Amino acid sequence: MKIDEVVEKYVDRKTQRKFLLLTSIAWMFDAAGVMLVSFVLVPVIREWGLSSTQGASIASITFLGMLVGALLAGFIADLFGRKISNLLFFLCTITFTFLSGFTHSLRSLLTLRAFSGFGYGGLMPSFNTYLSEFTGFKIRGRYLVLLESSWAVGSILIGLFAVFVLPNWRWIFWIFAAGYLFVPVFAKMSETPKYSFLKGGKEALEKAIGSKICEDIELSKREKTFIFSLFKKDHLKDTVVVWGAWFVVSFVYYALFTWAPKIFSSQGISVVKSSWFTFYMMLSQLPGYLSAAYFIEKWGRKVSLGVYFIGTGISTILWASVSGDISLLISALVLSFFCLGVWGLVYAYTPELYPTFLRGTGNGAAGVWARIAGIIAPYYTGFMMEKGKNLAQILGWICVIAILTGIAVLVFGRETRGKYLD
Repeated sequence: MKIDEVVEKYVDRKTQRKFLLLTSIAWMFDAAGVMLVSFVLVPVIREWGLSSTQGASIASITFLGMLVGALLAGFIADLFGRKISNLLFFLCTITFTFLSGFTHSLRSLLTLRAFSGFGYGGLMPSFNTYLSEFTGFKIRGRYLVLLESSWAVGSILIGLFAVFVLPNWRWIFWIFAAGYLFVPVFAKMSETPKYSFLKGGKEALEKAIGSKICEDIELSKREKTFIFSLFKKDHLKDTVVVWGAWFVVSFVYYALFTWAPKIFSSQGISVVKSSWFTFYMMLSQLPGYLSAAYFIEKWGRKVSLGVYFIGTGISTILWASVSGDISLLISALVLSFFCLGVWGLVYAYTPELYPTFLRGTGNGAAGVWARIAGIIAPYYTGFMMEKGKNLAQILGWICVIAILTGIAVLVFGRETRGKYLD
């Protein structure tokens, strides 16, 4: 019997729903921590008299920290276990975000945002891997997209909080102290069945799921190398496709959402209305995720991902082509719908491409490319605006790379729907 069959037989749906809820709570804090920059950036620039380049550095240093966190997440999760990895990155997330509210200089804020980013970047692949290994293969795709959809919930909650407390931007950081309430809960979560069996055999597996197993368990294939295994013949094409997908969706997302209020302002929208329009974009993330959760099982992984990438590209150039408050808002909402659907799909797709011993590393390495894109993206939009480029020129390139990535996924991607994880 494979581990996936053990999970399907011995881990009941109630337990799987519980872990979906808990991992989603962690993701909501993560999303809120990353996306608060959209609301904090402008008031901080005004209060401290910063330049646009210095403001962009606040966003980019966060993604630099996320890159390091994503890079180390796989090694920590594979070496010390999914549970320890979860706790470490969650504590980093809430602690350094909370402390950022006490800063009074650009240097101190940059330092704390870098450490916060380390938590953000590591938390996502860590909790994603955890849920994927505690979920039956028949519902795994849908659950992982639902997990990713909690990003929208976190973004919506922090956005709603922000528009009511601004210009008192420090409270947007201080609200993260609420995260300490969940630390004891995460500390009680058991290790995943796959990792338990890989490290401790059948006895550890039975302890993880809380049930006696009568069947013989098939041991997952082991390999001594980790990161280099991503480039072996069996995984090379998957790695290239999924790395490209992560890079592009991250670039599109952060190039647009980080500067969304300013983009709206450049289209003649007032400052106050721009903040609300950005909040509405965050609201439209949720139906994007939920629709992806439906289509990932109906259409399959690669078809859904390809379609949503192409939809992202088309709606991006549409946003630059229309005028008028209503048209601008609708096009931005459609863009947000497709872009966040891509995020949900790529998070669900990635862990299914790799076997157990490589899954944490595969997730973490893919996340690194998202963080590299996150570092570049805010500077891209800011630089293009400073050079006087119009919106069609700025968003045109984003449209092209999104559509090309969607086509690449459809042509070279591998379907994993309904497949057992090794």
